[in-house]
Parts: sequence; structure tokens; C-alpha cells
Amino acid sequence: MKVKRSVGGMVFDVFKYVSLISATIVALIPIVVCVLAAFKTNDEYEASSVLDLPHSFGYLENFKIALEQANMLRCFMNTMIVLVVVLTVSVFTGSMLAYALNRFKFVGHGLIESLFLFASLLPGIAMQVTIYEIMQNLGFINHLYGYMVVLMGTDIISIYIFLQFFENLPTSLDESAIIDGCTYFGVFFRILFPLLKPAIMTSLVLKGVSVYNEYYSSNLYLQLPELKTISTALYTFTGPYGNQYNYICAGVLITIIPILIFFLVFQKQVYSGMASGAVKG
Repeated sequence: MKVKRSVGGMVFDVFKYVSLISATIVALIPIVVCVLAAFKTNDEYEASSVLDLPHSFGYLENFKIALEQANMLRCFMNTMIVLVVVLTVSVFTGSMLAYALNRFKFVGHGLIESLFLFASLLPGIAMQVTIYEIMQNLGFINHLYGYMVVLMGTDIISIYIFLQFFENLPTSLDESAIIDGCTYFGVFFRILFPLLKPAIMTSLVLKGVSVYNEYYSSNLYLQLPELKTISTALYTFTGPYGNQYNYICAGVLITIIPILIFFLVFQKQVYSGMASGAVKG
């Protein structure tokens, strides 16, 4: 016998779906506007509204201009160099730090964990004056390696992701390896680190998206045209006399494609990494 649903349950379902559809529309409108503007000529963009369809979706001149005038290929290369170095260092430092905090108990252990949490609460913008002075004194401004050092600060979220994974790994693995003559470094690199693959992929995606989209520090510390990253390249088409939004939108689509492909390829690892790290075995 089927139980009739209450009026309150039906109202809740209607509200739920209306909310989801509304949120989807709000999220998609900027993307739709950007796609439409990317295929419009200058005259067409000025004479039409943002939601008007372009005369032809085969008009690719905006993408060519965005690539050439903003020197986006060089910016992509700079960004890839920064990504590879920063992500490699961040993963190793974050996982090793989580290993030390999870497997060893020492004086000040709780204080260190609290300090990391406290550091995550401090607004980054409030510390930029001090950081800029340090960077200037060290001669790190207008150098990619200086910019990398700023971004290499281990992400707090990544540390806690690794900590949760270590909670799921039994200490018997460490003890068995040590009995067989393995050192602590051997335990980490030979036994535990290969088991952190889901956490590593989650950390890579979260940190990678943050570094890829990072604008403030890139604009502050990399002021030479040949050192621009992909996040600052699009400001080539902004100026005191107006902004060329059709070129900007074309450049935005170019910058979105790589990160979108990367996320679609590794989304299973990201979701499984977050789910596994959230449940203690």
C-alpha cells in the first residue's frame, strides 16, 4: 500500500528543485555571456546586448588576437613552470609534515597544529607589506623563482587532507617496516607515500587550481611583460579608455579549457580522495 505524500513534502520538493534550477541558471549566465561575446566582432559587440547571439560561431579572430597580443603561449609556459615546481614541493612538504605530526608525538605537537590552524585564519592581504619588503631585500621581485617561493607555502587544507589519510593507515605498516630494518625515511617514501595517491591527487587539484588562478601575487611580484602568468595576461586588453571585452572573453575561454580538461580527467580521484579522507577506518 502506497503512502500518500504530505503537502509539506511536496512543497519541499518543489522548493528544492526551484532552488537548484535557479542556482544553475545564475552560475551559467556569466559563462554563456562570455561564450557569446568571444565570437562577436568589435562592431557587433558594441551594437548588441550581451545575450544576443553572434552572427557566426565560426568567427575565431578574437581568439587569435588574444593569443598574439597577450602573448598567451609565453604566459602558459610561465604558468606551467610555476605549477610543476610549486605543486611538487607543496606535495612533498605537506605530506612529510603530516607524516611527522601524525606518527610522532613530541613536545609542542599540539601547539604546532594550532599554529597552522591560526595561520589559516590570518588574511593574506594583511601580511603583504612585510612579505613584499622581504622579497625586495632578497632580490626576488621580477623573478619566477621568487614568485614560486611565495606560493610554495604549504596549503593548510592539503596538510589536513594528508593528516586524515594517515589516520586511515595503520601504524602496523610502519612497525613492520622498521622491524625489517627500514628507516623512517624509508617507511615514508617506500611504504606510506605510494598509498597517498588519492590524497595527492586531491591536493594537486585544489592547490593547482589556486595557483593557476592566482592573480594578486602574480601582478605584484611579476611586473615584467615576459614574466606574466595566464591570470594576468588578459589585462592586456584593459585600459583607461575602455576594455575590449570580446578579446577578454576569448582569452577567458582559452584559459578555462586546460583546467577544465584536467579536472574532468581526474575528478574521480578528487572525489574519492575527499571521501576517503573524511572517513576514519
